[in-house]
Amino acid sequence: MSGGILNTFLVEDSTAIQEVLVEAMELIAPMRFVGLATTEDKAVQWLTANSNAWDLTIIDLVLQRGTGFGVLHACRERSAMQKVVVLTSYREEDMWQRCRELGADGVFDKSHQIEELVDFCRVHAAYLKFMSETELLAGHIAEQRGDL
Repeated sequence: MSGGILNTFLVEDSTAIQEVLVEAMELIAPMRFVGLATTEDKAVQWLTANSNAWDLTIIDLVLQRGTGFGVLHACRERSAMQKVVVLTSYREEDMWQRCRELGADGVFDKSHQIEELVDFCRVHAAYLKFMSETELLAGHIAEQRGDL
């Protein structure tokens, strides 16, 4: 995370939705998109190659090839500072529960819960900024005391 901005990876098969989501979210949420994928295999490949380059991954369940469930599964081994959310058109509770069981930190409805996703992003960005500042402060205090 840089300056309170979440480095975000988006997994979405619709280029039209990608464009609208990226433009809108970068305007209203504290985020910058660092990568995009339209298929499960490309998403997993990017996430594996860039395991420390993202703070948030947003996943759609329906992809050109594969599913968002496979991407969720691939994200299970991540830092506690990295969050994964699902942004989907599915509204069935059993689908949402499956996402949570696979490690999703949040599940949001594409058509009705964008504000909630933005709020989630703001809270996560604030938490990461606080943790970063706390770490810097602890390092400064240790340096002043001669612990380093």
